[in-house]
Amino acid sequence: MQIKFIKSIVRDAVDVPSVLDGADVEFTPISSVNWSAEYPYCPDARFRMAYNNLSVFLHYKVTEDSVRARYGEDNGNVWTDSCVEFFCIPDDDNIYYNIECNCIGTVLIGAGTGRENRERAGIETLGSVQRWASLGRRPFEEKEGPISWEVALIIPYSVFFKHRIRSLAGKQVKANFYKCGDELKKPHFLSWNPIQLETPNFHCPEFFGNVDFVSE
Repeated sequence: MQIKFIKSIVRDAVDVPSVLDGADVEFTPISSVNWSAEYPYCPDARFRMAYNNLSVFLHYKVTEDSVRARYGEDNGNVWTDSCVEFFCIPDDDNIYYNIECNCIGTVLIGAGTGRENRERAGIETLGSVQRWASLGRRPFEEKEGPISWEVALIIPYSVFFKHRIRSLAGKQVKANFYKCGDELKKPHFLSWNPIQLETPNFHCPEFFGNVDFVSE
């Protein structure tokens, strides 16, 4: 997958969808149902991404049978809510980041080489991620739908707090994108790049796909 460089200066996450529209950035489905026997439900989930010299821009669109946003404080258990996620290895080592966001823009960010003993991002790092959520920012219990929602994120390079990322231009990184809802009435675990494991697990960099940040 190729990621476009955009020259626009984007100051607010609410502007991300229109900027990506203007740059003709297309959506990619998150549609691999990796554990279909136990978790067959596949909501409509899509994402698109672009970047500039300062940040990565992410825009998700989801339609699902119910939504929940119990967690309103960052670094909570957002994966149990209606959640979208971006995992990536931004440098030439084995450290990967999990950037997880529920449907009201609450984020969780961690870093490490495996699922265990991950280091959570600090308050300053979390606060640097700008977010826009079509459902607003207030927590709520599960609502039945179908319901459509969007979130957009501006992720500055400083979010990769275990590294000093100055630019992603021309780099190929390993990454995966997910849609989940562990505690919804219809639990689901979707990925962009397929995962060949017996049980649900997103912390598996061996199944990340190639993402190319195209130079300006």
